Amino acid sequence: MTQVLANPADLPTRTKVFAFVLMCIGFFMATLDIQIVASSLKDIGGGLSASQDELSWVQTAYLIAEILVIPMSGWLTRVFSTRWVFAFSALGFTVTSMLCGLAWDINSMILFRGLQGALGAAMIPTVFTTAFVLFPGKQRLIASTTISALATLAPTVGPVIGGWITSQWSWHWLFYLNLVPGLAVTLMVPKYVNFDNVDLSLLKKGDYLGILLMSGFLGCLEYVLEEGPRKNWFGDDVILTCTWVAAICGFLFIVHAFTAKEPIVDLRALAIRNFGIGSLLSFITGIGIFCAVFLTPVFLSRVRGFDSLQIGIALLSVGCFQLLAMVAYSIVARFIDMRVLLVFGLVLFGVGCYLYVPLTNQWGWQELLIPQALRGIGQQFCIPPIVTMALGSLPMSRLRSASGLFNLMRNLGGAIGIAVSSTMLNDRLNLHYERLDEHLSAGRPVVESILQQQSAHFAAVGGDALNAASAGLGELHALLMREALVLTFSDTFFALSLCFVVGLLSVVFSRPFGISAPPPDAH
Repeated sequence: MTQVLANPADLPTRTKVFAFVLMCIGFFMATLDIQIVASSLKDIGGGLSASQDELSWVQTAYLIAEILVIPMSGWLTRVFSTRWVFAFSALGFTVTSMLCGLAWDINSMILFRGLQGALGAAMIPTVFTTAFVLFPGKQRLIASTTISALATLAPTVGPVIGGWITSQWSWHWLFYLNLVPGLAVTLMVPKYVNFDNVDLSLLKKGDYLGILLMSGFLGCLEYVLEEGPRKNWFGDDVILTCTWVAAICGFLFIVHAFTAKEPIVDLRALAIRNFGIGSLLSFITGIGIFCAVFLTPVFLSRVRGFDSLQIGIALLSVGCFQLLAMVAYSIVARFIDMRVLLVFGLVLFGVGCYLYVPLTNQWGWQELLIPQALRGIGQQFCIPPIVTMALGSLPMSRLRSASGLFNLMRNLGGAIGIAVSSTMLNDRLNLHYERLDEHLSAGRPVVESILQQQSAHFAAVGGDALNAASAGLGELHALLMREALVLTFSDTFFALSLCFVVGLLSVVFSRPFGISAPPPDAH
């Protein structure tokens, strides 16, 4: 066994930076692949002869597997060490990426995507832990800013990159893209990421009951959240059964986590005020990041009829402004209190979501520019302080276990947010359609105009009056559906913006925090 330093922060700066960069590459790949298929599902479905419901599992399988493994990453790194867990995770992610590209039908694709999410998941929280282990003071500020930028940039640029790759080559290259960087990370991490030892004795006292209960809880919960909007929630027997399993396993898991000596997830860390508030804010920003990335492409596709490349270009401004904000944040964070920056970021993020509310059926990249600019800047100014608030409040002995919980909250927030958004898109669409239909009657100028246009068109081509009336009613239905969709998206973005009010209120109760490490007995 290779001897490691008692204090990893004493490693040469060049060594630490190189190790950190390697891990960030793996982290970015694992995070990027959540959304990289979002704008290419239609092409994947065509290639694999899959239905729309089956295609949804290309993303669902990845998310479920990832959410299950992320909380276990802290225990895994204590048993097998950071470098071997990360290297194995990178290798597994790379191999399953290749298998996804080689998938021969939708069932094989879903299986390989689930394995890809499970094997790559450990790379996500491990990077957060490493930043706080390796870097002190101002170096930690730069490291946390970089991680936060990657964590928010990956879901944003995922559809952009995916749409471009699919339009230029084929959907298979969405997965082959991971092969070269994945192999590089796999081969180099064991050599350069070397600051803790393997401790196989921990296998004897592993919290296997906690893992079982947590898997039942999170797995069934994620299935309910993903499939509920499509299957009328509790009207479906499978959804109802999974809800009961999630509720029972969730209750038993919480009881077990607070009573076990060494639980798989350190829920007691939530009693540390800044970690608890930071985890809540991670949940809220997860809702904001994932819902905005989910809703905007759906709006542009269903209302504007954009293709995958046009959608990607329309979303590009978020990433551009976020990169600019990253530079600005790294400068001002040295002089301004982090809670001020956090409030500034949450306000911009929330206002950016609120500015979507007056959208119309004509919105394109120009109209989206200001809301997306504020959202991109807001993400970059609020995520790094949240990471510092939560993980910086923990003693090193609790950092690994709690880091998995912190990252789980972000992904869980995204899953719950998308499920609620999907439900709102269904329910509010029906409501707005019925309200608009009440005001649509014969004799109204817009109705008469559409019917006359269709009559004139069919008369010009030799059609009869019956076909003209039918075509006119069809056009009215399409018009009503489009406007009802616009109002529905407006309602959903308004609800999304309200989440940040809760976030701002929670900051009031946080304690001052900065880039310095917490004392060993932090509580």
